[in-house]
Amino acid sequence: MRKLLLGIGLIALTTTTHAQLTTPEKKLVDYIDHHMNEAMQLLISSVNINSGTLNIAGVKAVGELYAAQLRKLGFTVEWISEPDSLHRAGHLVATHIGLSPTLAGKKSKKIFLIGHLDTVFEPDMPAGPYTVFNDTIATGQGVNDMKGGDVVMITALQALEAAGQLKDMNIIAYFTGDEERSGSPHSVARKDFVERAKTCDIALGFESAMGLHTVAAARRGASGWMLDVTAKTGHSATVFSDSAGYGAIYEAARVLNTFREQLGGEKYLTFNPGLIVGGSGITVDPQDARGEALGKTNIISPATHVTGDLRFLTETQLQAAREKMRAIVANSLPGTHSTIRFTDGLAAMEPTPGNLRLVAQLDKVTQDLGIGATVAGDPGARGAGDISDIARYLDCLDGLGASGQGAHKAGETINLKEYPLLIHRAAVFLYRLTR
Repeated sequence: MRKLLLGIGLIALTTTTHAQLTTPEKKLVDYIDHHMNEAMQLLISSVNINSGTLNIAGVKAVGELYAAQLRKLGFTVEWISEPDSLHRAGHLVATHIGLSPTLAGKKSKKIFLIGHLDTVFEPDMPAGPYTVFNDTIATGQGVNDMKGGDVVMITALQALEAAGQLKDMNIIAYFTGDEERSGSPHSVARKDFVERAKTCDIALGFESAMGLHTVAAARRGASGWMLDVTAKTGHSATVFSDSAGYGAIYEAARVLNTFREQLGGEKYLTFNPGLIVGGSGITVDPQDARGEALGKTNIISPATHVTGDLRFLTETQLQAAREKMRAIVANSLPGTHSTIRFTDGLAAMEPTPGNLRLVAQLDKVTQDLGIGATVAGDPGARGAGDISDIARYLDCLDGLGASGQGAHKAGETINLKEYPLLIHRAAVFLYRLTR
């Protein structure tokens, strides 16, 4: 293992040129290259702790592992408990207050760093411990999403401290314990998170990177919808007649297909029916996302229920889509009646001018590191995340974590070759943002 980890550091040393970096920035890169073994051991230790969202003990154990590292850097560490009714572990918050209120005559920016402790892999799910495939790929529970990103953040902070740069920085590092399956109501689960973010100037999320050359300046929001259809019932021989009409299942099919026809081609807009129940008698349990139906082929269905999600890039796009969906629903087939209800979820992280300015700053960092250009990635490639809760309040970037493939799947991977370079990127970017 030691030989492999040292090899990673050598890759970083031999594949980048640092002529454009300042002396303090070169110290950051040098520290990271010579401490990759420690970074990898922290990653391995955290990956090998199961921290599925509902494994409260496991989530807290990963939190304490990271807390120990942050305390050494002078952060004040807190554990934010959630109400017992939410059945979640809570959140780790680490705060660093800079010694100097100003840098270069300007007020020092306050940075909000975002990670999460939980993964989608509960103890009974098929995902194994940290395992190296070859010199460039490893797998494990949450190795990419997002323990790899958590360690990028922590290692970058360690480099800043070693180079004498952390002492003047104002930073809140916030690791949520239920990003993958938020406690409900979500507003309660994220109350402290949002309040602390509002005190900051810039938010940086360390969710999975989409390679070395893109970053997330926008993420789509997520919301829900519920379609309920009622209809006349009777013998199937009379279906389509003036007296019987079309039945609830045909009406639900009409609505869903018209959604697809009229809205399916709109960029960044998706809407997915995830559960449909129809028949002569139906029951729905929304808490567990389950449904049961009774029916016969010779009975016209009197009821159908559909639930789905709706993802969008801007609030304007969301509201326009809802209006179109309402209009489609209102045009019911004879003998049927449809209604649709919408629920709010995570807001979109819109591609604001402030976010795009951060992309330009990061691009300069990666160019100076010799990594190459950085551009804003495709918002359609990502769903909503923790950063979506606060994107309306401050400038944000996400996707600053580890790169790899297969997030949320058994066999999720991390790209070990790119990993040191992504830590370089994070450290130098943080340094420049606070100068």
